[in-house]
Amino acid sequence: MNKYRPVGKIGEGTFSDVLKMLNLRDGKYYACKHMKQHFESDKKAGSLSLICELMDMNIYELIRGRRKPLPEKKIISYMYQLCKSLDHIHRNGIFHRDVKPENILIKQSTLKLGDFGSCRSIYAKQPYTEYISTRWYRAPECLLTDGYYSYKMDMWSAGCVFYEITSLQPLFPGSNELDQISKIHDIVGTPAKKTLNKFKQSRIISFDFPFKKGTGIPPLVPNLSPKGFSLLCAMIKYDPDERIAAHQALQHPYFQELWAADKPALAMHKKVRLLGNPAGQEPLHLWQIPKERQRQLVIMYSDDSQEKPEFIFGT
Repeated sequence: MNKYRPVGKIGEGTFSDVLKMLNLRDGKYYACKHMKQHFESDKKAGSLSLICELMDMNIYELIRGRRKPLPEKKIISYMYQLCKSLDHIHRNGIFHRDVKPENILIKQSTLKLGDFGSCRSIYAKQPYTEYISTRWYRAPECLLTDGYYSYKMDMWSAGCVFYEITSLQPLFPGSNELDQISKIHDIVGTPAKKTLNKFKQSRIISFDFPFKKGTGIPPLVPNLSPKGFSLLCAMIKYDPDERIAAHQALQHPYFQELWAADKPALAMHKKVRLLGNPAGQEPLHLWQIPKERQRQLVIMYSDDSQEKPEFIFGT
């Protein structure tokens, strides 16, 4: 830490303080996340500090007190980048568990997902810990079970963020857990019995919900196009099995222009099967194939292939 000089405090969380730091060697500013809990990392101070890129603001700060809606082109860009970040971590076996405006950082036109203090492995055995994610952005399966949820909870949270940056108002601002689920039912309606049957080991909330048809998403998003509204509805599906995944969201018509421009990069994340390999062999991500071998391959894929592995033919 003798390489850095504190300039000021940026923010504070439950477990850490965030400071603006000047690097005495390169003269640039960085963000320092200083953990409140003592560690053995720094024997002199008995604490742990993480030096990170300094971003301009978070989504909450961007929309706080704002009266004029953001241009939809900017919203499309931000949501596309958020879905890309979720797709990246989900493909690598991690889900965030605390997606909210305060944890989504912006620097000029670039968006980055931050604060992975609550993340878990997708492959960890359920049940997960109960208390995760800020209440307003908590998916129904997190509210109604003792930890039986999956990475799809991140997409619900991202849908809530999507509505908030578009309307400048939270979608489900519950005052407690019971009020939270009630507000969800007011808008999306009570779920089908088959959906509730999937939610095991209910907690303090009874599953005997009074029937509500749901009013639908509040009409506070006049600058949201029909394609954007379609994506928003797909992200806040009550049943996680029906909820859109991040890799599917990236190919939604709402992101058509960005997706088309980004197609070569997205192809790098697709799972592929090498022609001539044993049929039972698991398809590979393209990044798992050596670069010198990639240059000898021709990729065959179709635009509507979302889950299916593509085939690669050697040349």
